[in-house]
Amino acid sequence: MSKSIRIGNGQGFWGDSIDAPVRLLRGGPIDYITMDYLAEVTMSIMQRQKLKRPDRGYAHDFVAFIDKVLPELVERNVKVIANAGGVNPEACQKALMDVAAKHGLKGVKIATVTGDDILDRLEDFGRQGEKFANMDTGEGLFDKERHILSANVYAPTNGIVEALDQGAQIVVTGRGTDPGLVLGPMIHEFGWDWADWDKLALGTVAGHILECGAQCTGGNFTNWEEVPNMADIGYPIVEVNDRGEVVITKHDSQGGLVTIDTVSEQLLYEMGDPNDYITPDVVVDFTSIQLEDLGNDRVAVKNVKGKPKTDFYKVSISYLNGFKATGQLTVSGPNAYQKAHKCAEILWTRLEAAGYSYDDQLTEYLGVGVCHEGIRHQDDPPEVVLRVGVKDQDKARVDRFGKEIAPLVTSGPPGVTGFAGGRPKAQEIVAYWPALLRKELIDVHVNVTEV
Repeated sequence: MSKSIRIGNGQGFWGDSIDAPVRLLRGGPIDYITMDYLAEVTMSIMQRQKLKRPDRGYAHDFVAFIDKVLPELVERNVKVIANAGGVNPEACQKALMDVAAKHGLKGVKIATVTGDDILDRLEDFGRQGEKFANMDTGEGLFDKERHILSANVYAPTNGIVEALDQGAQIVVTGRGTDPGLVLGPMIHEFGWDWADWDKLALGTVAGHILECGAQCTGGNFTNWEEVPNMADIGYPIVEVNDRGEVVITKHDSQGGLVTIDTVSEQLLYEMGDPNDYITPDVVVDFTSIQLEDLGNDRVAVKNVKGKPKTDFYKVSISYLNGFKATGQLTVSGPNAYQKAHKCAEILWTRLEAAGYSYDDQLTEYLGVGVCHEGIRHQDDPPEVVLRVGVKDQDKARVDRFGKEIAPLVTSGPPGVTGFAGGRPKAQEIVAYWPALLRKELIDVHVNVTEV
């Protein structure tokens, strides 16, 4: 008999629906639940948290989810894989073990996969001659002094597979690839060879389709009017068997839509070069993908071709790059657009007269077509939101900008209202630095602990 498994993704980003993974668990049969929390800026936020408190630096929402459903997970033997560990997987593991103890559960195996965090190793790598050249500009990371906040390689999937092979029910990782969360269970369950590039490519594409949660089941969909019961939208599930057949679907009892169109829109998300979608495990040719609509919210994924993996890991580095502040006013009544223009003119003139200029400044008029500038413009809207902002290396200069907005309520044109949220304060700008690092410099570590 053919063996098959069902893997569902219940979290597309840190801040996604906290109820989605619970509904995924309880909405029908499921073998694995994956949860994707990390983005480039998320790592720097978590690193900041860890610097303030050594027991922080991971996604606390994940621990709350496990606390809510752990007895059910154990009873049904549903395994969970999440990159919720952020920059502190060990602390996340400890919190999960405390949850298991709270429920009086024994024998639960919780694993961490680490090795991706290289922040403390950057200087050593630099002394060894690693340039960390920016993949967009070619500039070396160490060409000038930078305030680096986080540095993580996109780790391969083998750590997840090893943890599952050791019997882990919950696998907590740091930074890996989003598709790897889904690929890992497939390799573990079916024993796929690490050099079977087509199978690895197939699993990677399935993971890519699932990684943003409901974005492939009707969320953020162009033909949104066609999506039934979006309030109860079902999160995506991939069915895969030992013959390498893959079907994207969702629980029948939940809303949403799975069609070639919804799946195709997600496939285009962050695709890059369609001929060479590069992960640590395999290079995928997205132009080879074939989709077949099987009906009843089921789409088959076929014919995916893969190529040998590269010799490098991609490194995601974040660093402090100055400060920013934004503020807004609502301008209403006759000639709202013209009055908003006058407010902006007054603001920038007053700042210039006071001796302030900025590296960059922003003026936007929400309500007249700014989101699709040049395509559509409304000449006489009943209200306009004026949004202004600045960017500069000097925090004090940015804070000074924030003090100039509120006075417009009484010293500008009539109809200026809607100043809320207090005076804008300078916020740190976290910039992104993509680079490459030779794979032989990184080791993945797996630690499985039994409660």
